Amino acid sequence: MRQTRGVREIHVIGIGAGDPDQLTLQAVKAMRSTDVFFILDKGEAKADLTRLRRDMLDAHLPEGGYRVVTARDPERDRSAGGSAYSPAVGDWRSARADLYEELIARELGDGETGAFLVWGDPSLYDSTLGILEEVLERGNVSFGYDVVPGISSVSALVARHRTGLNRVGGAVQITTGRRLAEGFPEGVDDVVVMLDAHQTFREYVGQDLDIYWGAYIGTPDEILVSGPLHEAAPRIERVRAEARERKGWIMDTYVLRRGGAEG
Repeated sequence: MRQTRGVREIHVIGIGAGDPDQLTLQAVKAMRSTDVFFILDKGEAKADLTRLRRDMLDAHLPEGGYRVVTARDPERDRSAGGSAYSPAVGDWRSARADLYEELIARELGDGETGAFLVWGDPSLYDSTLGILEEVLERGNVSFGYDVVPGISSVSALVARHRTGLNRVGGAVQITTGRRLAEGFPEGVDDVVVMLDAHQTFREYVGQDLDIYWGAYIGTPDEILVSGPLHEAAPRIERVRAEARERKGWIMDTYVLRRGGAEG
């Protein structure tokens, strides 16, 4: 009788914005059914991110019941701007797909389950799902995968500021610093801004806006600033620069809210 080989499976697990207590029961269950965890090393400057992932594994999994495979994350050309931005991101994602394909083929046996631990939520400004689809489309390695949602930095940010994402009957838009630099979205009073390395909020200090800003949300290094934008912006610039100098990296998110809109 012909035997069929077991199918490789992958869990894409959202692990929250940084607080180990933000792991959901579903995430812990998925972690406990995993044989191999794939963790990308982003270098010494971001060693905190690798350590937090390992701390979560140590806290929730029995010792010796799993393997951790670490690989160096491909470098991305962050100097590319304008029309070169999208091709640079595409090249980086393809390099990651090469790495994922190699890791799955080499480290994950037939019938085993692997996992990628994704910061925040896998559906929000994260490349893992798209990269796994690219690997499958190549046809060199086969696997199934599922997605476990996580608490995003957006949800954690507004919770820490004790506010909501939108007002009654209003819309909220999630965008990037690059997009915000092109203009404040029309018809929206509440805008969530992510991936803003250039502090684009400074371009709007003359407008009637409030800001709810946070960095390293959910970690011991968490920083929160809120208030009218013209008052809060200088403080955010100062504490952001100090934190980046101290840690060597920063992840921050903020909400811009038009004043005078109905609550």
